[in-house]
Amino acid sequence: MSDHEVKMIILSTDNLDESIAFYTETLGLPLKFRDGAHFAAVDGGAVTIALATAVDHPIHGQVVVGIKTPDVDAAAKAVEEAGGGIVTGPYDDAHERRAVVYDNKGNGLVFYSPLKR
Repeated sequence: MSDHEVKMIILSTDNLDESIAFYTETLGLPLKFRDGAHFAAVDGGAVTIALATAVDHPIHGQVVVGIKTPDVDAAAKAVEEAGGGIVTGPYDDAHERRAVVYDNKGNGLVFYSPLKR
């Protein structure tokens, strides 16, 4: 059993209001939260659907998979050693430790772990 959990799919949008309306009104998915005009999260059940403009999207224009892991640094290193690439090395933001990477075929991944306070 892996310590990694797929928890989020991050989609690009150039109009957050239109994207929120599509997922909430057309598909009936509940809005979890919205962060200004650049990011929102929709409840997709076991996986959150994140809607992000270029301001907050880790690799704008690509679908990116968010993977929760207990060790962001080790996960990023393993990807790099297996032929993937680092877009943004492990770093801390206000809430999480993150790393943005490409897998060995160029698909975007974000590893994250809540910061211990």
